[in-house]
Amino acid sequence: MHVVLVNPEIAGNTGNIIRLCANTGAVLHLVEPLGFSMESALLRRAGLDYHDLANVLVHATIDDCLHSLDEAGSARRYTLSSKATDAYTNVAYDAHDVLVFGAEGSGLSDEQIGRWQPATALYIPMQPHNRSLNLANAVAIVVYEAWRQAQFAGAADPSQRSGALTSESFTEAPFDR
Repeated sequence: MHVVLVNPEIAGNTGNIIRLCANTGAVLHLVEPLGFSMESALLRRAGLDYHDLANVLVHATIDDCLHSLDEAGSARRYTLSSKATDAYTNVAYDAHDVLVFGAEGSGLSDEQIGRWQPATALYIPMQPHNRSLNLANAVAIVVYEAWRQAQFAGAADPSQRSGALTSESFTEAPFDR
């Protein structure tokens, strides 16, 4: 599974997504410009000590990202947008699929969506008149559905788990010095 964030703006969200990708085995692709430095304390804090466990690639452009995904043998592409008409739950996901998410403030523009063609546009259901979900939450919803469909391939069995389900313990001193 490949997760692509196009122009993410908030370090804390991206840090949480790094942690998510480390725990699910998904590869994270970040397309510049980023709204933060990869050295940001907020990014490190949200990702805790998972940065070394995640496969994170930073690309200068969408074209660079597409080239990297083609080389990796990625399969189908899915763009996530509130403008889509197909729900994310209506897909039978594959381990090589690509999930593309836009920036927190604007989502994916029509031009950005067009760059990912051929792609299927998907949405996450919400209550009427609500604007959006948090980016990290939206990514988690879709990634876990895809991983569930793969019967959580690669997941640790209960005897191999090393910590609590939501453990926030640090292996080093806090990051916000």
